[in-house]
Amino acid sequence: MDENILGIVAGVLTSVAMIPQLIKVIRKKNVEDLSWVMIMVLITGLSLWVWYGIIRNELPIIVSNAFAVLVNVTLLICFITFRKKSK
Repeated sequence: MDENILGIVAGVLTSVAMIPQLIKVIRKKNVEDLSWVMIMVLITGLSLWVWYGIIRNELPIIVSNAFAVLVNVTLLICFITFRKKSK
């Protein structure tokens, strides 16, 4: 298997992993079970992967992790928004 295809498939799978959680949060507007610390650590780690991908000039790493950062930043925004509304 071509290593770029392997990287793209791995990146797509890990990048979409949080989408079901994001959809659930948006639909129910309930963030009680989410940890903001976990979200921040994940965003930090994913951002470092993006940086690493840029340094290594590896497009699959850059694109997949940038997408995952976007998903998790959206989840963090939902966390902040819906947490304030429930208090």
